[in-house]
Amino acid sequence: MDWGWISRNLDLIGGRVLEHMALSGPPIVIGFLLSIPFGYWASRSRIVRSVLLVIGNIVYTIPAIALIVFVPVVLGLAILDPVNLVIALTLYAIALMIRSAADAFAAVPRDVAASATAMGYSGWQRFFAVELPLAGPILLAGVRVVSVSTVSLASVGALTGIENLGSFFTDAFQRQFLTEALVGIVAVLLVAGLFDLILTAIGRALMPWNRREPTRRLVVPELTTA
Repeated sequence: MDWGWISRNLDLIGGRVLEHMALSGPPIVIGFLLSIPFGYWASRSRIVRSVLLVIGNIVYTIPAIALIVFVPVVLGLAILDPVNLVIALTLYAIALMIRSAADAFAAVPRDVAASATAMGYSGWQRFFAVELPLAGPILLAGVRVVSVSTVSLASVGALTGIENLGSFFTDAFQRQFLTEALVGIVAVLLVAGLFDLILTAIGRALMPWNRREPTRRLVVPELTTA
């Protein structure tokens, strides 16, 4: 282990960490947001659920390097454009998140949704005020898995020349330099851990009720009108 190499390249390591975070963050957020309507739709129909899950499984089984190369061919982008990696990671995020989103909305008690409708909630009001909050804990668990997967898969972009922490792996292989590879591994783990802490903190802030014991009787808030 060459500790001197680490101290001499702190700027490089920090830059690669920021690049990796910039490439990983958008796919997690976009994949989560897009999976919500698909997951809600899938929770309302067994046929739709089956079709979407099959499509998601197919997308997720496509080799990452092949998908990253295929994206610019379809969209006409430059092969080294980081957008290619972001799009590929977003597709993987959606494919992985759809199942969690479908399960989350399917777990919302039907009688609670029916009670909200009976109290005068419109479809959109019921979704945002009742169904989405109740599905929140499972959605949070799903996006945390997506986050770890995305941070890991982002490293593959280095094989197509898109610089990130994965570049440490390719450089280490070419130079037979173990220190650089270990730095890359540790940095990826730290980024994944940081993202998980951020998501957990956001979940606690948005869903304070999830920190309490789930033994209380579930009550639908009263609809207020002007």
